[in-house]
Formats: sequence, structure tokens, C-alpha cells
Amino acid sequence: MAADCLFCKILRKEIPAEIVYENEAAVVIKDIQPCAPVHLLVIPKQHIESLNAIVPEQAAMLGQLQLAAQAAAVVAGTAQPGWRLISNVGPGGGQEVMHLHYHLIGGKILGWTPD
Repeated sequence: MAADCLFCKILRKEIPAEIVYENEAAVVIKDIQPCAPVHLLVIPKQHIESLNAIVPEQAAMLGQLQLAAQAAAVVAGTAQPGWRLISNVGPGGGQEVMHLHYHLIGGKILGWTPD
């Protein structure tokens, strides 16, 4: 984990967060600035800067992130009618925290953009 990373601090429980779901590879928390009725963050427990930094050996961990998102959507009550999973990559892609994470958006009928 990175010492100054916001999500690493949350994972170390130095900063409080509302955990919705957790598995061996990921934790899912509520976003503190939601853009939809359901807005969760799926965060790997391993510090990885972004999808640009993924290596083939991390494929199983990525699968665990997807399973965490699926389970969290069920817990949050948005599995039906559906939800969206987004990963912003790099500053040009809108990534603000340089720790790989997915935004799980749902709870309303979504157009092309999440808001």
C-alpha cells in the first residue's frame, strides 16, 4: 500500500468509509459524492495506480473485482434493472485518485453518461 494514497488509507482504516461489500481482493464503499442513487467504489486491496499499470499476473485479482462489483450491486438493490461499472484511467480519463478503482453506478435508468 502507498503511504499517501487516499484509498490505501481507507483500506488501512485510517479514514472512515461505509463498506458495502468485501472479498479477499477488494472492498466496496459508498462514494461520498454520489452522482446517482447508487454510487459505489470498487477498490482493490493491492495498490495499483490504474488499469494502465495492470500486468497479466493480476488477471485473477481483476476477476475478483468484477465479482465484488456484482455482489455489491445485489447488496445495494440495483442488480435489476441494471447498473454500470466505470474505470477512469489517468488524468485525461477523469481519474482523481491514483489507485485503480471502479465506479458502480445504478439506482436509476442510465443514459449514456452517468449523470
